[in-house]
Amino acid sequence: MKVLMFGWEYPPFISGGLGTACYGITQGLAEQDVEVVFVVPRMRGRMEGQHIRLIDGSTVRLREEDIGGMVKTLSCKPIDAFLIPYMNEESYREALEKAMAVNDGGDDDRDQKQADDRWSHYGPDLWSEVFRYGKVARHLAGQESFDVIHVHDWMTMPAGIEAKQETGKPLVVHVHALESDRTSGRINERIYGIEREGMMRADCVIAVSHYTKRKIVDQYGIEHGKISVVHNAVTHGESRQRCSVVKNPDRPCVLFLGRMTYQKGPDYFLEAAAKIVKKNNAVTFIMAGSGDMLGSLKEEVVRLGIENNVSFTGFLRGTDVEAAYAVSDLYVMPSVSEPFGITALEAVMYDVPVIVSSQAGVCEILKNCPTVDFWDTDGLAHKILEILEKEELRVHIVRRCRDEMKHVSWKIAGGKIKNVYRTLMMV
Repeated sequence: MKVLMFGWEYPPFISGGLGTACYGITQGLAEQDVEVVFVVPRMRGRMEGQHIRLIDGSTVRLREEDIGGMVKTLSCKPIDAFLIPYMNEESYREALEKAMAVNDGGDDDRDQKQADDRWSHYGPDLWSEVFRYGKVARHLAGQESFDVIHVHDWMTMPAGIEAKQETGKPLVVHVHALESDRTSGRINERIYGIEREGMMRADCVIAVSHYTKRKIVDQYGIEHGKISVVHNAVTHGESRQRCSVVKNPDRPCVLFLGRMTYQKGPDYFLEAAAKIVKKNNAVTFIMAGSGDMLGSLKEEVVRLGIENNVSFTGFLRGTDVEAAYAVSDLYVMPSVSEPFGITALEAVMYDVPVIVSSQAGVCEILKNCPTVDFWDTDGLAHKILEILEKEELRVHIVRRCRDEMKHVSWKIAGGKIKNVYRTLMMV
């Protein structure tokens, strides 16, 4: 069985949980003897893919007939796609303008023309770029031999539709997050429309949790029976690679690890932190990640008067993530809307107890871990203090969560996805 898969990102170059999930899914499928060809818009350096074949969309040249319906600014040139995870219209425009400025010849008319030619094949906006990646998908689908098409989230849904139209192969749309998860009520109707069309045209939709499945049914009108739930997992060997760190019992540390965006609830984390500091000034808080709220969060720390208790690390990867877990006594995930939440599983594998938002899909696996509604910062502060004060409670939470995770693995998830493929191939 062979799958043509389209994604936004792949380790080690990741911006969030999607890249981690894609890596785990492909590992799980490989263990189930499923061959995966994984396409990303753009490779940056050497990517981790020994168990699969990776295709860099930037190496694909489109024929004139492939782009006949595109806007005039999209010329027939190598596809060096500007699609970066979690982009919106504004961040796409800023990234393109920055790249053009850095690479602007500018010295004379000839240099300026070369610079203009260099960047003219990029879409003038995010939508054109997504559309162009879809044409790459159609081109690749016509060259590859495979049984199923599998795409991840909205940016790759047009690619999946194009590949299906080209080959007639069944399409699986894997939903890791929805537009309503990522925004604070200001839903982008175009992204919503792409999501709905992608799920309507899919032969099967995979949701990462029952929480997400309910939202797909309620908000997009997709038939309940068309959606399969496959929970994410975690690599169980991670805890053995944990950094050797001596913790200071007199300075307990609480970790937030995620994008600094509305969806992840960092502002609620800070609100709870301020309440905790009033009762125990020895508690420290690490906020690891980057995002559009980072600047305002730093200002909020000063306003709350807790700058001596809060550290911002910026975006972390690799061993730096391991170190963040290793120094922490507690991990908190206060997400406003979290389709799953792999980081909660990762924390447990590093023997770190967790508190997760009641609005998180990972609660379907960690059924007995402490939970709190994201808006209840009084309740969150109370739980944090209670867990930090009681070592036996921290040990109990980790042990209980580890027991719940014994039947969670990427191989099991891969087997469930393979069953989805098999069912579609029998139709």
